[in-house]
Amino acid sequence: MPASHPAGRTAAALALLAGTMGLAAPAGAQVDAQALRVRSLAASCAACHGTDGQAAAGGEMPRLAGLPADYFAAQMLAFRSGARPATVMHQISKGYSDEQVRALAGYFAARGGR
Repeated sequence: MPASHPAGRTAAALALLAGTMGLAAPAGAQVDAQALRVRSLAASCAACHGTDGQAAAGGEMPRLAGLPADYFAAQMLAFRSGARPATVMHQISKGYSDEQVRALAGYFAARGGR
């Protein structure tokens, strides 16, 4: 596609932006990438537990925000093993590695003050 075509200009601009961002990436870019990965994992919880684990007050779904990290991780592992009764969490919890569960636990624990 020629560069004069709108889609070609957009692609060229995106390529230039990506290259520029790579040159200007701060030393903490790896930390930011990890935070983005964890936030992306947590986004899958939002459909039932609310954005950032802030479930609606009085609703049926438990609030995840502010749960102690150890408690959250233990519950996820109990869902995974079948030790804790659930409807869909048995299946959902099996989709996360132990590392991802720990990351989610820290993420939600840090959201208690909102």
